[in-house]
Amino acid sequence: MAIPWDSIRSLLLFFGPVLLPKAISWYRSVRDASRAADLPLRPVPPNARLAVALLLGLAAAFLVKALPVFAPENLFAATQSRLQIPVDVLFARVGAALRSRDPSAPASLTPTDEALRARFVNLESRLLYLQFGPEVLADCPFCAADEPRTYFYYALPALLAPHLANLVALAVVTSPSLTGKPGAQWRRLAVVVASVVAALDVYLVSSYNYQANARALRLSEVDFFFWRTRAARLVALAGLDALLAGLLYLSATNRAFAQLPSPAERVDNAARAVAAAKSRMSAVGIIKNTALRDEDLRARSHAYWTHEVRLMRDVMEEREVIEGVNDALTNRIDIQAISRDADMYAHSVLEQLRQDSADGTI
Repeated sequence: MAIPWDSIRSLLLFFGPVLLPKAISWYRSVRDASRAADLPLRPVPPNARLAVALLLGLAAAFLVKALPVFAPENLFAATQSRLQIPVDVLFARVGAALRSRDPSAPASLTPTDEALRARFVNLESRLLYLQFGPEVLADCPFCAADEPRTYFYYALPALLAPHLANLVALAVVTSPSLTGKPGAQWRRLAVVVASVVAALDVYLVSSYNYQANARALRLSEVDFFFWRTRAARLVALAGLDALLAGLLYLSATNRAFAQLPSPAERVDNAARAVAAAKSRMSAVGIIKNTALRDEDLRARSHAYWTHEVRLMRDVMEEREVIEGVNDALTNRIDIQAISRDADMYAHSVLEQLRQDSADGTI
């Protein structure tokens, strides 16, 4: 049994004021946790930018497709006809509407209209038309009005097609090979939400009470279920893609939902940093060794340091500098603490060298 839209609206109005502040508080707590992790903000990586653009483009395509101009024609709404109208009168109005829109159009109906005309022999077919739309009713070769479930089975592939296409797109943009960890952390949630939306859509279509329209005597009382759910389906998919694009942007730029590196990753990063520092120190040692072995470079280095020592000696003999140094040593710097730290550092380094010498490693 389908859930009435009035009940859904009432539940949203009742729980919305309670759940919305909690959702905002949860978002702020997650954002503050990311900031507390002291992760620097960064520009959107190229792959993440491509994924966000793909999601936003897909959302825009769904929204455009949801517009009434791209929806299949509703014969009853287009001709302002009641469900109980005779078939000949209905399709006479359809032909007149076609000629009014395009005077050069042929007087005959389209093949889809002809198929619908053959189907509209009873009220049951018209009710199924409102549930499944014109294409299912006109094209299904094995469906019959006395077996309405056959229409549902025929409509199921077209019903799931946008969900499956969107699910493939979500799987691509959350692939670790494309967006890395920022996208992969949303992969499971995106797949679960997309699957739930698809299952809910199938449930609503299969459980819809199409015979409720039989009591509608005026056109305004008719529930055009197919056209309403089509627009809601596309808007829901667009909202899901836009939401995932926003989450991916926030996590890729470390603005929110950023994941801290694992211990193994932190150890690996530290090892790479140490290796890079060792490489730079080795390069400095090679340059210094080369400078000491070359006579011209050695002379230039000696001249530089001679000039540096003379310059610093002249600077340190100035009165303002002497007063500033004395003030720092007396009032701002704890010389004893610095001496203790230097002694401890030198002791630890020499102690390690002594142990290595005793072990025969050096």
